[in-house]
Amino acid sequence: MTEKDKLTEEKIFEAAKTVFSERGMDGARMQEIADLAGINKSLLHYYFRTKEKLFNAVFDDIARMMFMKFASIFAQELPLEEKIKYFFSEHIEFMKLNPGLPIFILTEINRNPARMKKLIEKIDYNSIWKAIWPELNEENMKREEPFHIKQDEISQIVTSAIAISVFPFAARNLLEPILLQTGQTFDKYLEERKEFASNFIIAYLKSHKS
Repeated sequence: MTEKDKLTEEKIFEAAKTVFSERGMDGARMQEIADLAGINKSLLHYYFRTKEKLFNAVFDDIARMMFMKFASIFAQELPLEEKIKYFFSEHIEFMKLNPGLPIFILTEINRNPARMKKLIEKIDYNSIWKAIWPELNEENMKREEPFHIKQDEISQIVTSAIAISVFPFAARNLLEPILLQTGQTFDKYLEERKEFASNFIIAYLKSHKS
């Protein structure tokens, strides 16, 4: 793939994420995506023959991007508590760069759960988890007082951690005016949330010492 092709695909992906998040897969129109990407519709069909193929490609790219980012954070050579702080700092920054992702995913889950289930089933979560758990457990065992983390409860911890950083973006239209009434900006709130979220999860883990 040439550099020009890569740039064109990036434009298409960004435009498609915007249109799909606003209208869903069923309501989106290829012409609207092409217009937003600044290309003609024929070129859009050259790269992605159908709307469904484009949607699947966009969703696969988003899933890959999110989980690669997630896995790389836990591969960092840091003490476990620092790793948790690093996760929230990086994850919230990632969401700031991709603020439309929560709405894009949640909207389509509600509009067409069967399609989303089919796409999600293609992702090998077990392999991702097998890559993360040994790193996480090894760092935990290095602590003077290891956290008592059970492998079968880690899904609760991980989904809670992700929800803590994702929810403000999913609920921004509701949250931002409330913050403004209290004299806070959304950006300042996000910066403070990095530390709050880290301390919240660490406090939970400390309450479960072995």
